[in-house]
Amino acid sequence: MTLKGKLKGAVLVALLGTCATAAHADWRSPTEDASFKAECFRPWAETTDTWVHEGREGPYRIAVVNSFTGNTWRIQMLKTLLAFAETPEISANIDELKVISTGTDVSAQIAAMEDFINQGYDAVIANAMSTDGFDRVIRAGERAESIVMTFDNVLGTDKLMQLSSDNHEFGRIQGEFLIDKMGTSGKVLEVRGLPGISVDLDRHDGLRKILDPHSEIEVVEVVGNWDDGTTQKVVADAIATHGSFDGFAVQAGSTGALRAIMDAGHPLVPIAAEAENGFRKMAAELSDQGLEVVSVGYSPALGAIAVKAAIAALQGEALPQLMSVPLPVAYSGELKDGMNYWSDLDDNFFTPNEFPPCNVNFTAEQIMTQDVN
Repeated sequence: MTLKGKLKGAVLVALLGTCATAAHADWRSPTEDASFKAECFRPWAETTDTWVHEGREGPYRIAVVNSFTGNTWRIQMLKTLLAFAETPEISANIDELKVISTGTDVSAQIAAMEDFINQGYDAVIANAMSTDGFDRVIRAGERAESIVMTFDNVLGTDKLMQLSSDNHEFGRIQGEFLIDKMGTSGKVLEVRGLPGISVDLDRHDGLRKILDPHSEIEVVEVVGNWDDGTTQKVVADAIATHGSFDGFAVQAGSTGALRAIMDAGHPLVPIAAEAENGFRKMAAELSDQGLEVVSVGYSPALGAIAVKAAIAALQGEALPQLMSVPLPVAYSGELKDGMNYWSDLDDNFFTPNEFPPCNVNFTAEQIMTQDVN
């Protein structure tokens, strides 16, 4: 090819690139409009951008690509999502809903997301296995004008819509509770979640920003993978190795942690934990023996709310780029059977499952009858 021909080719490529960028900008653009249903889709911060996508006629093809399923929260999240998809409000807007889980292999999750984009799905929603590595999928969604969105685990980018609860705040609440109850000295056992996930990293960071300024607080870390069985073992091992603790900070796996504490005959010291039904039942029963707890909820309804957000975006509604779902919190004196825990339900049921501002309201029976397989 001559130099002249090469220059013409370069100009053509540049023009095509410009046209593609313009098309993508037309498909999604920032807006000064207020968020659609802000009581549900709340901006993460005052500086969070609001986006509007070009509306398209439904019903829509939506894919949900979960990753890890090795704990009860993930299973309940999927069951809640499926129950929500059957409601008249949502089912009328869905032509096809495909829900899969790809395990802990990030590359497998990325490949599945790209496959759904290539099949022409209107939206591909993921509970991401990692905080990065998804740039290729985001670009593929842009080219196909398919909404790519994450929930629960937040990616380190502002190039796609995301929805979660503030897990830094989760950790801060736990840390502030422990400082209030045990003071600024003592030994704390921190039970972490699944390694490498932003939820665990943010909760850890929020907790340690409260505890670390106090030099007389010693923190011992173990990994519970957000699983009751794993957590029960690592807490039992920690007590056997380190002796007694002055406080516990536990992510999911709280029921297992409390069982290990009781089995070891450990004193009933302050426990900052999550919101499994079994933990709240036990904590309520032990409150008259002096047990003080804070139980921070992290709703399995996040997946259902993400589907609702994707549908709103496809309909051309204005939504924040990063959306925040509030954390429901209960302290020892606030635990009430039939209100924020249920003595007749399974220990593994996560109690803060409803989220009325988003019209996500289900009984345990509606959720647990769903088949995630």
